[in-house]
Order: sequence, then structure tokens, then C-alpha cells
Amino acid sequence: MVQSAKPRAIGVNHIALEVGDVEEALAFYGRLFAFELRGKSDTMAFIDLGDQFIALQKGRKQPADEGRHFGLVVDDKEAMRAALQAAGVTPIEGPFLDFRDPWGNRIEIVGYDNIQFSKAPNVLRGMGLTHLTKNENAQKELAEKGMAVGQGDSSRVPESADPVPE
Repeated sequence: MVQSAKPRAIGVNHIALEVGDVEEALAFYGRLFAFELRGKSDTMAFIDLGDQFIALQKGRKQPADEGRHFGLVVDDKEAMRAALQAAGVTPIEGPFLDFRDPWGNRIEIVGYDNIQFSKAPNVLRGMGLTHLTKNENAQKELAEKGMAVGQGDSSRVPESADPVPE
């Protein structure tokens, strides 16, 4: 394989959101999501996402985001829609489930089942989310890229495979 002189971007470790107040941000996001904190100080808090995290950082001063956003993957998009409604948060009109937090950060909610993004089985296990699956379209997209579960990995047997008789 020919190596490129440039590094390859391979994922996102975390995203930092600027908020007005860390405690208020934790209360707001706590009304929307079940989460665990990785750590916290007076000016920052770290929401655990398994092998990734969201950093809430005190200091938002810019106007609300319009097009700039990030996609946050959830285990149940319809439960998220209900949580937004229960918290009195109005989604942004459009084809996606987007909302803004009180500090103007725009977040698009994406269902795990409907996208290529995949947590490693050990991470899902550690998060208590081994029941999550991909829909047919997401499975097809992954397979087309050679990324289907068990595809190209002879050391693993897909979870759906029949056991090998002894």
C-alpha cells in the first residue's frame, strides 16, 4: 500500500460547545439526554459518549449558529423528539431534527440505525447498547464501502451467523 505524505482524518474524539454557564448547560442537556459526566470544573464539563465526548465550555459570546451544526447520534430519534417537546424546545423547521440550545449551538439529531457511523462492539457493550442495529439502507451503505459487520474480517463471526457445530 502506498502511504500518503498527509495524515488521514479518521474520526472525531470530541466536540466543544461554548455555553454561557456550565451548570445551566448540564441542566438543559440533562432534560434532553441520559448521560454520564466524564469530568467537570467551574468552566468545563465533559459529557461521556463512550469512546467520544462533548465538552461544554463556558464563554459563548457569538450569535446563534445558522448553518453551522454537528450531528449528534442517539439510540432513539423518536424518544429525542418527545424529550425536546417535554423540555419545551422547538425544533428548527426543515427536513431534519435540529434544535438550538439556549446559547445558540445548533444540533442535528441523527438516529444510530439510519447512518454509517458505527460504534465498535466493545464500546456498545460498555455503554449497554448492544441491542442497537442498522437499518437496511445503512447496512447497504456500509457493505458498499467494505465496512459491513464481519466483512473482510475473517477473525470475527457476525453476531447473526449460525454457530459452527463442533
